[in-house]
Amino acid sequence: MNPEKVLFGFFIMLALTLNFGFYVGDIDNPDHHDVYELFAAVVVNIIATLLKFGDRSQMGAVMLASSLVAVLQLMAAALVWTLAVYTGDGELTPRAMASIVSLAGGAMLANVVSVVLLLMETMMMRR
Repeated sequence: MNPEKVLFGFFIMLALTLNFGFYVGDIDNPDHHDVYELFAAVVVNIIATLLKFGDRSQMGAVMLASSLVAVLQLMAAALVWTLAVYTGDGELTPRAMASIVSLAGGAMLANVVSVVLLLMETMMMRR
């Protein structure tokens, strides 16, 4: 067992599960989506992206691209959340919450692609 690969797989799976945890719930209900879970998803996705920079294979390039998409979408969701709270009346509207959750859903799809690619790469490895 390679500890580096365990850490890599851990952060990829944690990024997906945190993103899924934020995404689940009514799309326009702010009570179903926690800001700290979004923050954790952003941080873990950034860490997972940084870990992918060392892989020079074609599969690693696609995994890095999907991870960059996830980070970009999560940061856009955080930006929409910040703008909605600090430029409005201080409360999230259902429309703003729907935008935030939609962006997080796109990031979750990119994370699913990363996990599928990781599983494919693992299955192709020789002993």
